[in-house]
Amino acid sequence: MTRLAAFQRVVRQYADIADFLVVYIEEAHPSDGWVSSDAPYQIPKHRCLEDRLRAAQLMFTEVPESNVVVDNMDNSSNAAYGAYFERLYIVMDERVVYQGGRGPEGYRISELKNWLEQYRKEVMEPQKEVLIQVTLSQS
Repeated sequence: MTRLAAFQRVVRQYADIADFLVVYIEEAHPSDGWVSSDAPYQIPKHRCLEDRLRAAQLMFTEVPESNVVVDNMDNSSNAAYGAYFERLYIVMDERVVYQGGRGPEGYRISELKNWLEQYRKEVMEPQKEVLIQVTLSQS
């Protein structure tokens, strides 16, 4: 949750070239488990999907300009993407083109920004015109 302000700035800065999706996974520091002293919210371990949906509502209030979805109780998205605790991905044309490190240590919003900035340059670069000349003779 502490990194969401920086993520929200990225969402605003690159909304013209990217759609953003937050997948809320199992709680990393549940209030009835491994408690974090600096957690802004006290969220108990999710015992059912409704618990997870309620907790995700808090996430949505933190990143209102992003779509927020919830992993299922089997944590299949978390397992498929190795997201625990947090991780940044860029998916383009159904292919992962950027995979950030695992958080919290490997979570680098600056890497995400660099990738998006490079992509913006490529997309916004004026198309180079190509002149093709064909000479035909009527013999």
